[in-house]
Amino acid sequence: MPEGADALAADAYVYGVALVRQMSAVQACLQVGRGVLPPAPFNAFAHADGPATPDAHVPGAVPDLVDAVAQLDLSGGPVRLHVPDTGGAYYVLQFVDAWSNAFAYVGSRATGTREGDWLVVPPGWSGTVPAGVAVVDAPTSVVSLVGRVACHGPEDLPRVRALQQELTLTHLGDRAHRTGVPAPDSDVPGALAFFERMRVWMADFPPAAADLAHQDRFQPLGLLEEGLSPYVAPGPALVRALTRGLELGRERVAAASGLSRPAGAWEAEPHLHDYNLDHFGVGVLRSPQWRVPDREAAYLVRAVAARRALWEPHGYEALAASTAHDSRGRPFDGAHRYALRLEPPPPVGAFWSMSLYEVPGDHLAAGPTERYAVGDRTPGLVYDGGALTLYVAGEWPADPAQEANWLPAPSGGFRLVMRMYAPDQAVLDGEYVLPAVERVGGGWARPVDH
Repeated sequence: MPEGADALAADAYVYGVALVRQMSAVQACLQVGRGVLPPAPFNAFAHADGPATPDAHVPGAVPDLVDAVAQLDLSGGPVRLHVPDTGGAYYVLQFVDAWSNAFAYVGSRATGTREGDWLVVPPGWSGTVPAGVAVVDAPTSVVSLVGRVACHGPEDLPRVRALQQELTLTHLGDRAHRTGVPAPDSDVPGALAFFERMRVWMADFPPAAADLAHQDRFQPLGLLEEGLSPYVAPGPALVRALTRGLELGRERVAAASGLSRPAGAWEAEPHLHDYNLDHFGVGVLRSPQWRVPDREAAYLVRAVAARRALWEPHGYEALAASTAHDSRGRPFDGAHRYALRLEPPPPVGAFWSMSLYEVPGDHLAAGPTERYAVGDRTPGLVYDGGALTLYVAGEWPADPAQEANWLPAPSGGFRLVMRMYAPDQAVLDGEYVLPAVERVGGGWARPVDH
């Protein structure tokens, strides 16, 4: 082993963890499903039954969108995507390659809400495009298609389910597509399983040309070996280097994942997914504002995003801000009452919504009502001129105006998440700042079993 092999292995972890997490997620979707979504084969959608509820018990689940996810395999040729007319309602289909790059968007912000057809083609394809069909060039032969459809509540579900039926994929290739992802060698010991998956998937899903020189550095670690895995019977020096490198790489990504904010400030990362430097399909902004300027720095940003927010979109498509503390830095607790004064509410091109999650666990909280989010689409919101005050508490408000703007809280700790879909530039630039949440008292007398 060369001197510094453990540091090289740490670099390899940072470089490859997004690939490993992405393809592991693809594999899970094919075999067991993901969250509330059932498993589905390649080139077929898996649809959620409706928006998330506490019964789903999925960390960070979104209560006002319905998920639709498909894994595309283009090794046998293109796949045709048909999208229905949503009548102006928000939706997005996000295309994610094997390296976790969001490289294209179809949906309200990017392409509008009219009916349309898209041909998703593999790298190097040069066939004929059907008339009236737009093209999405995929950087890798496997792509995750991550869909989110706005749902305004139970009464809106029939509309959403009708859209699900019209959202279709058709394999147009002249060869059969895969039935699974390339399999790592099962004889590799568990301690080296990460590097084995990375080795196999790097070979099957080549990165952008600009990444190859960085990737070639990992030859001494066996990561570029083809055929028989070098990790089935590795020497002790290689085992030591890879084991230590894995530990160091994880520590580096964890250290880069930390956020520091003033007491009560909301945490938001509009640029967490700006690591895509090479693939700018439909709906992806090319401006320098949305690209990490340094390629090696982008690998670390990509690793952090894969660890914390795999499949989340660019900030200009949707931005989530969260806080678990009031204006004085005290953790939220359902024993207290809180108010958030939005003056004005978040400026967005689509909609905004605030939801609440139990701490620990990060699950939607079951309360005395079936309201798990409050936002600009919530019926009956009471405004004060151009301002809006939202209330969070475990008790039922006595004031009808407060009740209309109320988000029920659990008995213990919780955090709040504000999601802004197609946020205005003022949000992205930091000109618009969400105010801290205040702990308040009085004016809450109606019993919880009302």
